[in-house]
Amino acid sequence: MNTQIDHLVIVASSLEAGVQWCEETLGITPGLGGEHEKYGTHNRLFKIATPHFPMAYLEIIAINPNAVRPKKLQATRFFDMDDKALQSAVAKQPRLVHFVASTPDLKAARMALRMQGIDRGPAVFMSRRTSKGVLNWQISVRADGQRLFNGTLPTLIQWGKPEATDPLRLHPRNTLARSGVTLQSLEVTHPSADKLQAAYAAIDLKGVTVAEGAANLVATLQTPKGLVRLESLGV
Repeated sequence: MNTQIDHLVIVASSLEAGVQWCEETLGITPGLGGEHEKYGTHNRLFKIATPHFPMAYLEIIAINPNAVRPKKLQATRFFDMDDKALQSAVAKQPRLVHFVASTPDLKAARMALRMQGIDRGPAVFMSRRTSKGVLNWQISVRADGQRLFNGTLPTLIQWGKPEATDPLRLHPRNTLARSGVTLQSLEVTHPSADKLQAAYAAIDLKGVTVAEGAANLVATLQTPKGLVRLESLGV
C-alpha cells in the first residue's frame, strides 16, 4: 500500500494560541490553512518534509468559535477534539496528539485494519479551496471521533477524488512553502506495542518506530531554534 506519514496533528485551545505556541516553540509563524465546516474546526499548516518523509506537514487545529453548525448535522469532531480530557490538556498548552497516514487505497487500508480487529471508521469526503485550486480528500473518521491507542494509531487519508489518476498532485505539500522546520523522526511507545506493530504492518506504514512502554508519540523536528521534541505524553 506504500502508506506513509502525511501530517502531524497539534491540537490547540484556539488557533491564536496555536500560532503563538508555534512561534515560541518552533521559531516560525505557521502558514494559512482553512476551515472544516462539517466539524466546526479550522487550522494552520506548514511543511516539514524531508527526503525520508516527503509528504510531511504539520497541522495546528482548533475548534472554530465562529463556526455555525446545524444541530441536526453536527458530527463528533475528529482527533478526540470533543473529549474533555484532551480539551483540558491542550488548554494548558497546544500539544502533539496524533498523526495522519496517507494511503493510495483507503478502502483497502481500512479493511486491513479491520482484519486486525480495529475499526478505523468510515471514509468521510472533504474538500477546501486553496490559492492553487481545490484540495479533495477522503479521511477515516469514527462516529465517536476517537483516535485509538492514545493517538498512536494513525487516522488514514487518501488525497484526491476517488476517480483521480494522480491524487498526489493535489496534496498540500504542493501548496506549502518551505518553513525552515523538518521532521527528523517519529517514535511511538505503547503498552500494546505488538498490536500497533501488527496494525502498521497491515497497512504497510513506513517511517515510524514502535516500542513497548507508556503511551507516547514523539516527533523530533529540526527548527530555527534547534532540535525540538514534541510529545503527546499519553493524552
